[in-house]
Amino acid sequence: MSTLASVLHPLFGSGDPLFANGVDWVVVLIVLIQAVVVFVALMVAVMLMIWFERKVISDMQSRIGPNRAGPFGIAQTMADGIKLFFKEDLLPDQADRFVFKLAPYLTIIPAFLIFAIVPIGGEATIAGHTFELQLADPPMGILFLLALSAIGVYGIMLAGWSSGSKYPLLGSVRASAQMISYEAALGMTVVMVVLITGSLSTRTIVDSQAGHLWQWNVIRLAVVPFVIFFIAIVAETNRPPFDLVEADSELVGGFVTEYSSIRFALFFLAEFMNTITMSAITVTLFFGGPDGPVPHVAHLQWLWPILWFLGKTIAFLFVFVWLRAALPRLRYDQLMDLGWKRLIPASLGWLMIVAGFVVDGWWGLGMVAAVIAGGVLISRAFSIGADREETRAIVPPVGIRLWTRQQEPRTSPSTEGGDG
Repeated sequence: MSTLASVLHPLFGSGDPLFANGVDWVVVLIVLIQAVVVFVALMVAVMLMIWFERKVISDMQSRIGPNRAGPFGIAQTMADGIKLFFKEDLLPDQADRFVFKLAPYLTIIPAFLIFAIVPIGGEATIAGHTFELQLADPPMGILFLLALSAIGVYGIMLAGWSSGSKYPLLGSVRASAQMISYEAALGMTVVMVVLITGSLSTRTIVDSQAGHLWQWNVIRLAVVPFVIFFIAIVAETNRPPFDLVEADSELVGGFVTEYSSIRFALFFLAEFMNTITMSAITVTLFFGGPDGPVPHVAHLQWLWPILWFLGKTIAFLFVFVWLRAALPRLRYDQLMDLGWKRLIPASLGWLMIVAGFVVDGWWGLGMVAAVIAGGVLISRAFSIGADREETRAIVPPVGIRLWTRQQEPRTSPSTEGGDG
């Protein structure tokens, strides 16, 4: 057990009291039960999320939504899943068989593993063993998050490439470019959280926000990093209005065009699981995780943090659905301009300001002045570049073409015939 303890202790959490007195069979059993509970809870949450999205959008659009399978249609997702299990599993002739089958797992497994580092509550005690309500708290948890989010790009890219078809390939190239573009802004906002908390552990990040509302990182970092982070995760999860990856009007179904049956269901589950996971990560990094007022009720002290965590996460899931129902899809050039010309410069500038204030107040003020000056120069450069693009364009933009056509003088039919 000493060898097992040396492996589990740094992997699952150096500060977890579960490993304070070594590792025996009860500790191993508790870890296994935690893993099963997290997996089952996440799968049930995905089913409920799909039903929740259908119901909320139907209410916003004055429709009924699913109402046949189960009370309020709550079993509709299960019915759809069973249907997908029994559909014919197709494998294109030109596909790379091994990679084609591997790609769905490269998208869904990282989504589950990321959730493993999310603190969903405080501490609980079973059989005399006290443990954190968190599957794993490695000291490099943030690096673990960034690494796994990058692996998801490989799953999407390989899915399109291995299909042996042009439309999935175009969808996967578009997806990889989109996710890499927004990964840079997302990473810099996460670095700001690490700078202000001084730790890569998600549990330490949550503990640093405990106590008061104004200690939440969304307030300590002055809201801007949270806004950038949230826009980036919407793009990372390919949610509307950034769902250019599977734009049905252009690419049929994007990288999943050639997939069917259970493999298509895995991609579908991965998308919604990523939505839940990234909502939980947002709550953890910026909104105190399970932190909140705890009423003094006997034997229920452990439950209130879980309820706070669930309430905050559901609020962000509602925002995801709200954006899907309210906003039109962006053009791809608008998507890339937002990522490269807006979010990356803004996140880099704010990172410099945060780093300056972490060092010293005067350094922070100096960084503010430098960022303002740099922002003016970058804005001017983008403006000049946009003007040059318009003048050099072979075909003028649509708005300019329509305005020019309206300004042209109209000639009467009698004068167009020349001598006639």
